Amino acid sequence: MTIKTKTAPFRADHVGSLLRPDVLHKARQQFKEGQISKLELREIETSEIKRIVDKQIEVGLELVTDGEFRRRFWHTDFLEHLNGITGYVPDTGYLFKGEETERYNIKNTGKVSFNPDHPFLEDYKVFQDLVAGRAVAKQTIPSPNQLFHTDIRDHSIYPDIEDFAADVIQAYRDAIQAFYDAGVRYLQLDDVYIATLSSPDTTFDGEHSREFLIDLARRVINGVLDGKPEDLTVTTHLCRGNYRSTYMFGGSYDLIAKDLLSKEKVDGFFLEYDDERSGTFEPLQYIPKEDGPRVVLGVVTSKFGELEEKEAIINRIKEATEYISLDQICLSPQCGFASTHHGNKLTEEEQWEKLRFIVDVAKTVWPNE
Repeated sequence: MTIKTKTAPFRADHVGSLLRPDVLHKARQQFKEGQISKLELREIETSEIKRIVDKQIEVGLELVTDGEFRRRFWHTDFLEHLNGITGYVPDTGYLFKGEETERYNIKNTGKVSFNPDHPFLEDYKVFQDLVAGRAVAKQTIPSPNQLFHTDIRDHSIYPDIEDFAADVIQAYRDAIQAFYDAGVRYLQLDDVYIATLSSPDTTFDGEHSREFLIDLARRVINGVLDGKPEDLTVTTHLCRGNYRSTYMFGGSYDLIAKDLLSKEKVDGFFLEYDDERSGTFEPLQYIPKEDGPRVVLGVVTSKFGELEEKEAIINRIKEATEYISLDQICLSPQCGFASTHHGNKLTEEEQWEKLRFIVDVAKTVWPNE
């Protein structure tokens, strides 16, 4: 068996978002109230991104992110800057376990295409300069499949979902090329939508079946990745929701494993396995073994600060090897620490201890890497 040699995902990796510091919360409020300018806010954001880049390197990570410090939400900030997509305030937020989120969403208002002046491109260039070659600068964006959530597509603009899919695919192909030209070599597509297709709690409106939507989700991702640059690593994170340490839904990956996990042409899957809602490792049997993607096991929770037992995590990795080779496994938190600006219920020091712990476990399990 031959495993594709990839720099990323790394044995010790992380999903992306980090807790926003108080200085950033204060600056955002000051900007909202007109006390500081947009430029002043940006300078504070850049300073804090520099600080957390340095900290990620200090804890031993070989990749760093900008913590998503310029974003309010992990997905809407990117999506609302695509042509044909608009942000708005709905009547209700997303319904999580015991909590409704802050109200903000996006909707389809025109033909979808990539905006060549998308602000994330300049943000990445600044971020990459801060990293200065000391680590791999990882860029995270929402998956194109996030646009297929119910009530986003305008049926008067796109009566046929296949026409919508075609434009979304092209928009993301253009986005990937633009990020590549900006210097991105490690890109992650964050995807709650695909995980919902594997949840038994998900209901469908009758327009399309679960099976059709699973097939469409795979075709969208593979269409986006068709012809991508060879030296660009693209991974995906399949998330069950992450808001102030709560979750949106449960369910294992069983319902999507035979199609999506076996046929989606990404270089790595970030999969959540931090509690009983995640199910067993059995779906990993469908991950291709020959030249297959790496599987980044999210067995360390990002929702709470209590540190896991090292031997328990090592044993979880061993359990996964019943279905997939150790050579294909990596380790990460189950999700980001702050998918929205609110953040999860742990301290910043606990966050760094989690990442330091993951590096330590990885060095124990893969001592020669």
